[in-house]
Amino acid sequence: MKQGSEVVRSSKGETADKFLWGHFGNLALLLAYLGGIALLLWETIVAMFSERLRYRQLVEQMAEVGVRSLPIVLLTVSSAGIVLSLYTAKELAMRGASHFVGWLLAYTIARELGPMVTAIVVSARVGSAFAAELGTMKVTEQIDALRSLAVSPIAYLVVPRMLACITMMPVLTMLADVAGVTSGMIVASTVGVHMSIFLDSIRTFNSMMDILVGLIKSVPFGVLIAIVSCYQGLETKGGAMGVGKATTSAVVISLILVYITDVIMSSILPK
Repeated sequence: MKQGSEVVRSSKGETADKFLWGHFGNLALLLAYLGGIALLLWETIVAMFSERLRYRQLVEQMAEVGVRSLPIVLLTVSSAGIVLSLYTAKELAMRGASHFVGWLLAYTIARELGPMVTAIVVSARVGSAFAAELGTMKVTEQIDALRSLAVSPIAYLVVPRMLACITMMPVLTMLADVAGVTSGMIVASTVGVHMSIFLDSIRTFNSMMDILVGLIKSVPFGVLIAIVSCYQGLETKGGAMGVGKATTSAVVISLILVYITDVIMSSILPK
């Protein structure tokens, strides 16, 4: 009996050790991952000011992030504006509060839906492309070839993508705001909220701060999407399968960080 109880205690102790080591191991991996992203971000910032800017690559990436993402961004935010207007305009009009429809729609889209939906679309479309491109270059040893030619991979590959995201995310967000509010206004006019009332509501109750909050949010969103996607691509291992995993991880992780950042910024930015 004593031997049996000792065996049970021993097995429980081993299970507890595995549990603790498993959690500490996961925490260590998380900290190492975040440290890697922070280091790449620092090296990218240094390269922006110390290395020659590749304007051709920058223009190409700006077209990829901005121009080619614009149709799906406008379509997605317009759909969100239509749905939001369908749910709110009719109900507020029935309760005699139609003069609040424009304010509510513009407030929600400018501060939250515009920057968030834009970040989701850019992460899914552009972030995955960044990770796939850099991951393919990594597994085919093109990154090593750049180093052998005394070309910094960070200055040549990461900096243009980072600057493109920082530059184009506010532009996409602004255009998304216009598309969302316009589509919502058109739908609201079909349920009894005249366009003049809608626009007067925006002029009366909304402020420039609503627009600025969304634009301010879009900048760190762009930084996170670019740096996470590039990091995943540069750390790719394992051939074609590794590229696929890096692409998926880039989208998932960047979106998680965008959501966390959005919550933090929404709580500290002016209301």
